[in-house]
Amino acid sequence: MPSALLISTYDLGRQPFGLGSATAALRAAGAAVACADLSRDRLAPEQVERATLVGFFLPMHTATRLAVPVIARVRDLNPTAQLCAFGLYAPLNAALLRELGVDHILGAEFEDDLGRLAGGAAVAAVDLSLVPRVTFRVPERDGLPALSRYATLRMGGDTKVVGYTEASRGCKHTCRHCPIVPVYDGRFRVVPIDVVLADVRAQIAAGARHLTFGDPDFFNGIRHAMAVVHAVHAEWPDLSFDVTIKIEHLLAHADRLPELAATGCAFVTSAVESVDDGILERLAKGHTRADFERTVRLCREAGLSLSPTFVAFTPWTTPAGYCALLQTLDSLGLVEAVAPIQLAIRLLVTAGSRLLELPEIVRLAPRFDAETMTYPWRHPDPAVDRLHAVVAGIAGGRGSDSRRETFDQIWRAAHAAAGLTPPPRAAAVAGPAPIAYMSEPWYCCAEPTPAQEALI
Repeated sequence: MPSALLISTYDLGRQPFGLGSATAALRAAGAAVACADLSRDRLAPEQVERATLVGFFLPMHTATRLAVPVIARVRDLNPTAQLCAFGLYAPLNAALLRELGVDHILGAEFEDDLGRLAGGAAVAAVDLSLVPRVTFRVPERDGLPALSRYATLRMGGDTKVVGYTEASRGCKHTCRHCPIVPVYDGRFRVVPIDVVLADVRAQIAAGARHLTFGDPDFFNGIRHAMAVVHAVHAEWPDLSFDVTIKIEHLLAHADRLPELAATGCAFVTSAVESVDDGILERLAKGHTRADFERTVRLCREAGLSLSPTFVAFTPWTTPAGYCALLQTLDSLGLVEAVAPIQLAIRLLVTAGSRLLELPEIVRLAPRFDAETMTYPWRHPDPAVDRLHAVVAGIAGGRGSDSRRETFDQIWRAAHAAAGLTPPPRAAAVAGPAPIAYMSEPWYCCAEPTPAQEALI
């Protein structure tokens, strides 16, 4: 019987869905499977030594960077094992992964190919022009750390254990900076409702009291999404959940927002990215600042919390423009709704990015750097890079402080850097209360944190 070891290095503070789904596929092919989540536990050499196949789950940039030293260590511990990498970032970094000794590069729809590898069959090289249709199975999570060891939901004085599932993959849209686009190119796949429900059922049995739907855009297939929501709510009426939805979808389906609130949606994450229409156009986001402001109002009217995310530092950001972002969040009453780390996010230009279609990006970031797995860039105005360093230090070092206190410090530092007198702060805006948020706010950055590297 083949023996597989599946490794995750980082998956945004949640139990890695990819390892559970891969486990189900490998067991269906007759393999024995062990899992190692290195965001929670150290790698056990004996697990590596007895594996005939070692798979690295690479769903995001930070996970891929953290995997590099682990791949080398695994190759040293077990020179005869087949190594494979799977997930969104595996095909985007195929050349580098092969240089590290990875034998097989699988894509984001990886389950069937993993089964073929376990069965000894050949697997074709990843073709980014194709998005195969895979057999969806209920993830098998028994080899993973308990849900209670991962990020929790905080809402007022309550703390909830969080589960994670996916009702769809990929995305209909082609935002220029999004890493999903080079792989899915406007395509998406829905997961059968019975598979989703079985996965939710298993996680509730394991202690989950809140559920994150990890779809890149939950409203890509609106009928499927709402069918899932109502089915989940019918079986578990006390279960809360959160989803990710584009601004333009929230506007197009504004009539559905009260349904989300009524069925237990604690908050909606939306990748707003900027409040500068010029930057939004360059990123091909499909919405404007006015659209964002209208969405805030519609969500508030529906009793729904909106949790915006941002790419606050881009080659087009100015000190005054950054202050305008802070002023917008203040005036819209969103200070408590935004994780401070979102105010420090810097644009990543990764392999295969559509950002490389922009001549100014090519001029600023002409070379790929294998160490950071990005096309590194410097801002034409050094003052913006200095401001980024200051904000990153504030946001990254004050995780235990209140969001408002951290925002206040960033507010003062940003206006000072821009040489501007801070305007009067806006009066508090009533909204859904209390604000719900994860204890480990998700983000992806060029440099893994010291805490992440320490476990690796």
